Amino acid sequence: MANEGLTGYCEISLGDPYHGPYHDLEYGFPVTDDNVLFERLILEINQAGLSWLTVLKKRKAFQIAYDHFDIERVAAYGNLDRQRLLNNSGIIRNKRKIEAAIENANRIMFLKSQCGSFNDWLKVNHPRDKLSWVNLFKDTFVFTGIEITNEFLLSLGYLPGAHCPSCPVGKRIARLNPPYLR
Repeated sequence: MANEGLTGYCEISLGDPYHGPYHDLEYGFPVTDDNVLFERLILEINQAGLSWLTVLKKRKAFQIAYDHFDIERVAAYGNLDRQRLLNNSGIIRNKRKIEAAIENANRIMFLKSQCGSFNDWLKVNHPRDKLSWVNLFKDTFVFTGIEITNEFLLSLGYLPGAHCPSCPVGKRIARLNPPYLR
């Protein structure tokens, strides 16, 4: 059997219309685009206390609501944008999570002014162990704790473990030399 030995997310994603494409095409793959990095961070923040499936089902609505995660645009959001997001039933309408998205966009703008890009900031701070990453994220961003930071970094290949050892997607990612292998 081709899927023998799969566990965890690798197993539950098989054939799932939401988890499957995310697992097979995004989860654990290296990312360099700042807006995609920002999207991942905001989606992970919004997942807190909810299922990842809920976030994946609302992903398109999030992309539209947050201007396709354009960091500069989100950083400039004012009160009307905050109210628009709170009234948008297509996304997770949590005031703290909405505020975190806007504040973190501003913090990423600062990182960009210091390092050139969000991606460059991640590279400058790599390698780190999980606890060190968590502490750095807590010092740098809002609404980031152990799970949010861990999942964010797993999803980008900065930490190992996104895929089980027998997963063919994990083997494909390893050939791309993700950050955790450097």
